[in-house]
Order: sequence, then structure tokens, then C-alpha cells
Amino acid sequence: MTEKIALVTGASRGLGFAFAEALAPDYHIVAVGRTVGGLEDLDDKIKAKGGDATLAPMDITNLDAMAQLCRSVYDRWGKVDLWVHAAIHGAPLTPAGHIDQKDWDKSVSSNISAVGQLIPFMTPLLGHDGQAVFFDDPKGGEKFFGSYGATKAAQIALARSWQKETETTGPKVSILSPNPMPTGTRARFFPGEDRETLASPQSEAQRLVAELGLK
Repeated sequence: MTEKIALVTGASRGLGFAFAEALAPDYHIVAVGRTVGGLEDLDDKIKAKGGDATLAPMDITNLDAMAQLCRSVYDRWGKVDLWVHAAIHGAPLTPAGHIDQKDWDKSVSSNISAVGQLIPFMTPLLGHDGQAVFFDDPKGGEKFFGSYGATKAAQIALARSWQKETETTGPKVSILSPNPMPTGTRARFFPGEDRETLASPQSEAQRLVAELGLK
């Protein structure tokens, strides 16, 4: 049987970490993330399940590094069966009139520009039969969510365009809506929230993997 390959961007923490773990050992995981320790923890969990991972500690905004990674994936496997995009920059909440320029630039770079380049990188790897997965978080237009909400909305708008363009040709593009989870990003947005009432990333990953019919 040909090995199935899942490339997960944003795999070192949160939902990306949990999604990569849930996909193993049915997929060889190419785990992309900025936090080396998080990727190493993921590797341990995947190996404990009898799976394998290739760790790629890098920032998705480093387009030269991402291009080289995609080339290396092609040279080794010739394809990607599944791309799960969970990388996100959650800028601090602030009134629109007080948005910090550096936070804005990083939000645009991470949440929009990088995805606008990753889709062309991933399209030939996914081919007609692959699948790409994005996660919606509709904060656009909410007060204080200017940087995050606007750039996340733009990312999902781009994904929806790609989804419509590939309905008959592939790859399949799925946009999922996770339930609120006690991630580091959410903790920064809602510091006083009762985290015990939130769904765990692991349970959400299992639910969404089942929703996609991947297990």
C-alpha cells in the first residue's frame, strides 16, 4: 500500500498538534511549526501510536524554506494526500484606532500572505485527489478583533475561492468550524474564561477527523 502523507502547518501546538496526532498512524505526518519542543513532543506521541513523522521546524512566512520543504516532499513521496492548515497569528486585542503596526504586519504576513503562497505550493502536491483543510474562526467585525478578525476572514475568503474553483477538478478543499478550545491563542483573547467548559483540542481533532471521513 502506498504511504499516505499529511502535511500539517501549525503542528507544534493547539489544534494542529492534536490533528496531527489524530491522523497518525494512518498517515505519515510532515509536521511544520515554529516551536521545536512542541514538534518533538508531537513526534513522541506519534511514535507511541506506531506512526512516523518528519519534523519541519520553520515559520510559514519563510517562503524560501516552505518552497524547499515542498520540493523535498515531492522528491521523497511525489505527493501530499492531505494538507491541514492550522497555523495562525493571533494579534493582541485592541481598538482599531490603536492597532500596532508590527502586529498588523505580522497578522497580514502569517494569516494572508503566507497562505496566498502556500496554496500555489501545495496545489501540485495535492493533485486532483488530495484534500486541504482550513479552520474558520469568524471574528471579523467584532470589536477589538481588528487585526486577527480581518486577516482570518481574508484567509477563509481565499480558501473559499479555492474551494469553488476546484469543485470539479480537485483537490477537495474543506473549511471546518471547531468548537472553542483552551488554546494559547484563545487564552490571550479571553484571559478570564472558564477553560473547563471548553472542548479539548484532542476531542475536537477526533470529531473533525471523523467529520472528514479520514479514519
